[in-house]
Amino acid sequence: MGNVATPVRPAARQPAGLVARLRQSQLGGLSTLGPLVALLVAIAVFGSLSDRFLRPDNLTIIVEQVMVVGTLAVGQTLVILTGGIDLSNGAVMVFTTILMAKLAVTQGLPVPLAIILGLVAAGGLGAVSGVLVTRLRLPPFIVTLGMLNIVLSLTLLYSGGSSVVRLPQDLLALGGRFELGGLLITYGSVLMLAIFAVVWFVLKQTAWGVHVYAIGNNVEAARLSGIRVNRHLLGVYASGGVIYGIAGLMLLGRVTVADPLGGQTSNLDSITAVVIGGTSLFGGRGSVLNTLIGALIVGVLRNGLTLVGIDALYQTLATGVLVIVAVAVDQFARRRTG
Repeated sequence: MGNVATPVRPAARQPAGLVARLRQSQLGGLSTLGPLVALLVAIAVFGSLSDRFLRPDNLTIIVEQVMVVGTLAVGQTLVILTGGIDLSNGAVMVFTTILMAKLAVTQGLPVPLAIILGLVAAGGLGAVSGVLVTRLRLPPFIVTLGMLNIVLSLTLLYSGGSSVVRLPQDLLALGGRFELGGLLITYGSVLMLAIFAVVWFVLKQTAWGVHVYAIGNNVEAARLSGIRVNRHLLGVYASGGVIYGIAGLMLLGRVTVADPLGGQTSNLDSITAVVIGGTSLFGGRGSVLNTLIGALIVGVLRNGLTLVGIDALYQTLATGVLVIVAVAVDQFARRRTG
């Protein structure tokens, strides 16, 4: 018989085209330029309305105000890029603050050990969500909604509903300040920017980051391309948990007490920062740098409206409108690109 050509399997042709599309989609449904222009316009508007807004000390305050939510939003971005969502990140953060505080104050453990155990616990909680999503194939929304209630209950039970006070100074280190050019800058703000830089590099320059985008673009195509989808999703949720734990450490430095009822809207605030930054809620499109810009937009909006005397209720209203507009633009962009 003559030679019979061996058919090429679709899976073998998939990686090159898939990676090419992913490199293009890493800029997100909205480019970085759109959110950046919105940020600059907001700064210009509030700078003209209030002579205090553009003062260097006020601008550093804005960065300090967004450092906790901004850090939470980094982990949230990782999850959303895979096509999921994490409603439990704020609860995990608060649980971490209580755990670290109780271990250091009540149990008398050295602060470094308490911090390590707190971060391990946060990563473990994230991993539990990852296992439920990957092994039981449950929707991330349902899994993290359930984890939100579970972790909140664990926090209240472990803390007895009471705040932990008189924390060791070493546990509050990220709330400390240093002087730079006459400005007082918190260590937590610097750490937040460092986390953004590291995660940006990982997503942009490593195979792991490409795989995150691949899973968000098309999970079945990613699986056919040889990507170990379950392993990567588990890594994303666990990494997100560790980042939430770091945000908890920042929260302790900022408020100086561990409050079991604190940060109740932090999960929604983190999603707001991600969406306003232009990352698609449908996964596969976005940038962690856009998330930083989104967090700063929210911070500038709230700070500026406060300075011009606008009631906090209208601040929340304006933020909600921004979220709806951002999602609508993302939907429009997706329809145009098919």
